[in-house]
Amino acid sequence: MKPVRIVIIAKAPQPGLAKTRLIPALGAQGAADLARHMLIHTLDKALAANIGTVELCVTPAPSDPVWQTLSIPDAVHWSDQCDGDLGERMARAAQRVTNGGESVVLIGTDCPELSVDHLRQAGNELQRADASLFPTADGGYALLGLNRFDPSMFTDIAWSTDTVAFQTLCRLGRLGWTVESHAKLHDIDEPADLKWLPNTWLDAISTNSFIEQ
Repeated sequence: MKPVRIVIIAKAPQPGLAKTRLIPALGAQGAADLARHMLIHTLDKALAANIGTVELCVTPAPSDPVWQTLSIPDAVHWSDQCDGDLGERMARAAQRVTNGGESVVLIGTDCPELSVDHLRQAGNELQRADASLFPTADGGYALLGLNRFDPSMFTDIAWSTDTVAFQTLCRLGRLGWTVESHAKLHDIDEPADLKWLPNTWLDAISTNSFIEQ
C-alpha cells in the first residue's frame, strides 16, 4: 500500500493573525482562542486516524517562539509554508510529499466536522483513486487528497470564494484523474458559521474557557 501523509496547513493562533473574519463576533483574542482550539482538535483527529505521518505546515516558521506555547505531540512533523498565496503554499507541500512517494491529504484547521472516519475514508480512497475531495458548504473544501501532483490544481484558483471546490473538480476532470467526492461539511470562517460549532465549544466561547481535548 502507498503511504499517506496528512499535511495540516495552519496559521499560528495569534490575535490579529488567525480567524480574523471572526473578530467582529469574538474579538481578536476570542478568535485566536478558537483558532488554537481548532488547531489542537485537528491535530488530535489526524493522529487518531492513524493513516500515516502527520505534518504541521505552518506560518510563521516552526522556529518562531509562538509554536513553543502549544503542546504539540512529538509524533507531529513540522514544515514551513514559506511565501505565496494559499495555492502556492499548498502546491509546494503537495509536490514535495508526492515526489517523495507518498499520497498527500491536505487539510486546514477550520472544519470541526472533519472526523477520524473522514480521514480514514480519504486514506483508503487514495489506494484506488487519484484524488479525494471533501467540499464545504461555502464552496471550498476541507480535505483534498492526491496521489500525484499537477500545478493546475493550485494555480489560478479564486481562493476564499464559493467556486474553489467546483474549479478543483473541473481541473481534476480535465486531467482525467479519478476522484471520490463527498457530501458537504461546514467550515468555521464567518460569524454566521459559529452555529456549526459543537455545543461544548459554544459554551467555551461564552465563558472564555477553552480546554485542550
